[in-house]
Amino acid sequence: MITTQVIKCRIPEQQADNLNRESGRIYTAVMVEHWRIYRRKGVWLKQSQAEKLNDLYDADAPNLLHAHSRDAAQQGFYKACKTARTLRREGNAEVRYPYRRRRFRTTVWKDTGIRLRNGCLLLSLARGFEPVVIPLPPRFTYLPEEAFREVRLVYNHKRKKYQWHLVIDDGQEPPEAPGDHVVSVDLGEIHPAVASDHSQAVVFSARELRAVIQYRNKTLAEITRLQSRCKKKSRRWWRLQRLKNEIRAYCERKIRDILHKVSRAVVDWAIERKARFIIIGDVRDAGNGKRLARKSQQKISQWPHGKLRRYITYKAAMAGITVLLQNEAYTSQTCPNLECGHQHKPKGRDFKCPKCGLRAHRDVVGAANILSKYLYGLIGGICPQDVRFVQPFKIEREKYRGRSKHPFLSRMPVSFHTVVLNRLRR
Repeated sequence: MITTQVIKCRIPEQQADNLNRESGRIYTAVMVEHWRIYRRKGVWLKQSQAEKLNDLYDADAPNLLHAHSRDAAQQGFYKACKTARTLRREGNAEVRYPYRRRRFRTTVWKDTGIRLRNGCLLLSLARGFEPVVIPLPPRFTYLPEEAFREVRLVYNHKRKKYQWHLVIDDGQEPPEAPGDHVVSVDLGEIHPAVASDHSQAVVFSARELRAVIQYRNKTLAEITRLQSRCKKKSRRWWRLQRLKNEIRAYCERKIRDILHKVSRAVVDWAIERKARFIIIGDVRDAGNGKRLARKSQQKISQWPHGKLRRYITYKAAMAGITVLLQNEAYTSQTCPNLECGHQHKPKGRDFKCPKCGLRAHRDVVGAANILSKYLYGLIGGICPQDVRFVQPFKIEREKYRGRSKHPFLSRMPVSFHTVVLNRLRR
């Protein structure tokens, strides 16, 4: 299986900047020359032609990157063009072809520029430069050199640090599915996921996810209010801006951690139920064209259903389970009783059918109807009886004791809360 592993980057920051700056320069040179020829001659350069032209122009310039790392930077522009072309063909007319110059760009080493020596990866540079040395963690030392397919030097904007992304092929085939059953998953804004099969439904509750998002919104709004009193780009303005970036990064790490734990719990439950397929309700366009109340619109727009779906997909693939999408129109509004099938929009989290009197959790009804819609092509063929609530992670309440009750810093750990509060008081 091919996976991407993230490890710390310990090379000097200036060296990392120089590498990514060189990749950005090559990418920008290819893009500028491509559009210049297209405007003047009306000719769309092919990728191979652009690579040869860029190599010709940079023949006398000092080179820092390995030849195949240069190729990766040159090919990045045409990969972006291919993505834009595909999106346009799918009907997204607002997508633009790449046109912005890049000062920095992720540097890529292909397998031809990677060597393994004494538990360290050696990344080749241009002739005359010493290779970049990456000490490998112990969990990767058993892998042969052929397992490392690609290495990327990625700058994490939220943490303000460089990271190594290792693309590893361990040579193992995905395991067979644990069974032949089918389970469905209904993604929600309040409860991140609700899973169901023919007999059981599980509500994966993570209220902490909403709390972190609400804290982020309130804190950023307060800091923005303080920024509005400052002269733009003054010292205090920049101090508050750095604080905003730190809070965004902190909340992003918390959200990612919660979503990983929820997705792991969902996949583990599917393995326990011996599932071969996981059917997820398609909510990719849930916020398109909506004009709800201000707070409701904010909740829908910040709902991280895409990340949760991707996490479930790759974790399920590692267990041999296939993930499919199913249109979930009216699944939460239709009575799961096949003899009834009455439609009405419920209020709150409980579904109460005014026709047959059935009562159930609203998200459980949605998950059951998604499964019925996939298996039988109609809504109302499945009505699970056993419903459980699961908390995928434990909230460490002791961290929140003994601190000041600041209105918009009420859900942060003591250490981080103290730092933020002191900065806002300056």
